[in-house]
Parts: sequence; C-alpha cells; structure tokens
Amino acid sequence: MTHSAKEETFEASLKELEEIVEQLESGDLPLEKSLELFERGIALTRACQRRLDEAERKVEMLIQQGGEYATVPFEESESKTEDSSADDVPF
Repeated sequence: MTHSAKEETFEASLKELEEIVEQLESGDLPLEKSLELFERGIALTRACQRRLDEAERKVEMLIQQGGEYATVPFEESESKTEDSSADDVPF
C-alpha cells in the first residue's frame, strides 16, 4: 500500500480505516497482509485523532455575557457552564 506524503482529509482517512476494519474482520487475509493493514490502521487512527484534537482546539462557543455575545475557547466554556448551570435556571 503506497501513500503519498500529503495529508489526506479526515473523511478520506476515516473511509480507508473503515475499509481496513472490514478486510481484517473477514479473516481471509494472510498474516503479513493483516499486519500491514493493522499498522496502516493504527497510523490512520492516530492521524484522525490528531485532526479531531486540532478541530476541538479551534472550536469556539458563543456565550452571552451581560447582554452581549462573546466567543470563548471550547474547553473554558464547558467548565463555566458546568459551574454556573444551577444559577442559570430560568424557572
């Protein structure tokens, strides 16, 4: 299996990973081919996880502060909403 040095899209990597899983689950592959596919699957899994982590860091949530809306990083907004959720109940 030859792969170019350029990074594939998340969707393409995920599709390839699904195809690898199907092939491995079939149980009809020789050991060497299974190992090759397993190694490629691990690399794809790591690449997908890295892309998901990068996307999560980029996600910003819009929250209302004093009548105005502001963006905050994803991680911060989760902790703020968990801490103040009981105080914000409208009824």
